[in-house]
Amino acid sequence: MSKPPIPRREGLLDREGWLPEARRIASPNFDQRPEEATIDLLVIHNISLPPGHFDGDAVIRLFTNRLDPGAHPYYASLVGLRVSAHFFIRRDGELIQFVSCDQRAWHAGASTWRGRSRCNDFSIGVELEGSDDHPYSDAQYERLAALSVALRRRYPLKEMVGHADIAPDRKTDPGPAFDWARARNEFNRKCAIAG
Repeated sequence: MSKPPIPRREGLLDREGWLPEARRIASPNFDQRPEEATIDLLVIHNISLPPGHFDGDAVIRLFTNRLDPGAHPYYASLVGLRVSAHFFIRRDGELIQFVSCDQRAWHAGASTWRGRSRCNDFSIGVELEGSDDHPYSDAQYERLAALSVALRRRYPLKEMVGHADIAPDRKTDPGPAFDWARARNEFNRKCAIAG
């Protein structure tokens, strides 16, 4: 008689740095982290394509180098751009993973945090479907908190910051619409539940 399979525990990354409950859409826009890198920073971004429009597949197309520059006038400014993030949280809370957390996603660009440059080397990037001035959804805050707990189980994350914090001369996201107190409270609550 064979034993029943061991149920998969949610909130645990697999050996390759993928979160099984996230929808996986592999991006080619990544490379290897430096061997000495300690992944200890979570960077929060926002994105919507075209700006201010939600629910389409343009972000997925951008992160997989399949965005049609003729589909919208704004997309012409993105031709040749090679970017990605580890995770994308949609308005309804759906979680999509584009790059293994063990790899370096191309999300931060030129950036510095606490005297360290090249934040992509030591951070995990999370894109929220949104804009600087549009309130984020309850589902996004819940998903971000759960994701943060899962990541803390694997990596020694010390801080959660915005893209604007690490690239203040270039970026403004996640913007004033992002409720940092709520995000941190949700994170702390989920950590307490997870034990």
